[in-house]
Amino acid sequence: MPRTKECKARIKAAGPADGLAEGQFRALVSVFGNEDSMGDVIAPGAFAQVLAEWKATGDPIPVVWSHKWADPFAHIGSVLEATETADGLEVLAQIEDMDTNPTARHVHGLLKGRRIKQFSFAYEVAEGGWVDTDDTDAHPWGEYYEIKRFGSLFEVGPCLVGANQQTELLAAKAADLVRGAKAGRVLSQSNYDALSAAHVSIGDVLAAATPEKTRKTSPPAPAGGATPEQETGQQPPEETAAADEAAAKSPALTPAQVAAWVTTQELMTMRSTG
Repeated sequence: MPRTKECKARIKAAGPADGLAEGQFRALVSVFGNEDSMGDVIAPGAFAQVLAEWKATGDPIPVVWSHKWADPFAHIGSVLEATETADGLEVLAQIEDMDTNPTARHVHGLLKGRRIKQFSFAYEVAEGGWVDTDDTDAHPWGEYYEIKRFGSLFEVGPCLVGANQQTELLAAKAADLVRGAKAGRVLSQSNYDALSAAHVSIGDVLAAATPEKTRKTSPPAPAGGATPEQETGQQPPEETAAADEAAAKSPALTPAQVAAWVTTQELMTMRSTG
């Protein structure tokens, strides 16, 4: 399943004022070596294979506004050049159909005005793995996921800051810690404290987004005092059905928020009962 990644972009040039043709922009869309908001570190050379594969097809890499694949007007252009530099992945791209596509025309204006500060891309990982580190200043969790090689690069494009990036990171991190705890790995107090605080905050968001009549559960206490339902991680069938119905109707709930809360609940339960 494709994943998406948002990152701070460096707009190097946009349009005739910067020596490019009308509608063109040059940007650094992915940076090597630093941990991003998803907890990933992209290694130099990670794009080499997919760029070679794109070149061999003769087809351009699509430029899509904010991953809106289903909206034809969000397909605003194509990549003319894509190169791995010492800093990261740099692209020269062309915004197309600006005379007939209002989205393309507007995004072009945002780029020229440098009012868009992030780019994103959709991808699949072919090779990667977790790396432990003592550098907690650069990597607060004490580890990071290194992407060594991308298996696919589906599209790139400008976007605003993804509102759910930190929640998605929490869900992914919590899931990894749950697997480690089940395998006998000791959960550090700092990781536990961070996840516990985030778990409570996400629970508050979910509670606020859920109608009062279906608000049957609350985030479990970090240690001790858990209800039988919290200890087992289960709810009575009628309460589960009501909560599912509320989640389906509430626009404030996102899959990543739900995943983060459920996964951290499992981790909190394991800590408080084990």
